[in-house]
Amino acid sequence: MKVLVPLAEGFEEIEAINVIDILRRADVEVVTAGLKEGLVEGSHKIKVLPDTSLNKIEFKDFDGLVLPGGAPGFVNLGNDERILTMARDMDQSGKIVAAICAAPSVLIKAGVLQGRRATVSPSGKAQVEACADFCEERVVVDRNLVTSRSPGTALEFALKLVEVLAGKEKMLQVKAQTLAVCPDDQA
Repeated sequence: MKVLVPLAEGFEEIEAINVIDILRRADVEVVTAGLKEGLVEGSHKIKVLPDTSLNKIEFKDFDGLVLPGGAPGFVNLGNDERILTMARDMDQSGKIVAAICAAPSVLIKAGVLQGRRATVSPSGKAQVEACADFCEERVVVDRNLVTSRSPGTALEFALKLVEVLAGKEKMLQVKAQTLAVCPDDQA
């Protein structure tokens, strides 16, 4: 499995790095790509050097797309036609399309969220309710679409992506290796 995580100026560091790390621990190939060449500064001023830039990849070679939130990161992703095209094409091909925090708004703009079950950060609830079946759950899966709510749900989101991409056994293995505890574990 090969997943693309695009990084735009103002991305939410916890949401991006957590997902990248957990997926790589699960032996999922993750490629980070900046919208442009060079360092990308997150919303909390942490600078990251992506593996490559969007201009140097062929998105059809990927099995999934994961969009981190963060302000203005999600706005920058949503203003990039390459990201919108990737989201649409990957969804239509049945590939994994995932977004966390405010990034589901990018999927709305791409026409991917309409009529689907999804979640989003509290500030985006009305926007999602206008076109999708909004869910309060921390992570929501609707066929090939995976959405989550905030930096506080990033670990659950990442583990769910491992489960969807590599299977439940691999997810449980990574969860055990990292001593991860999710709210549902308390039941």
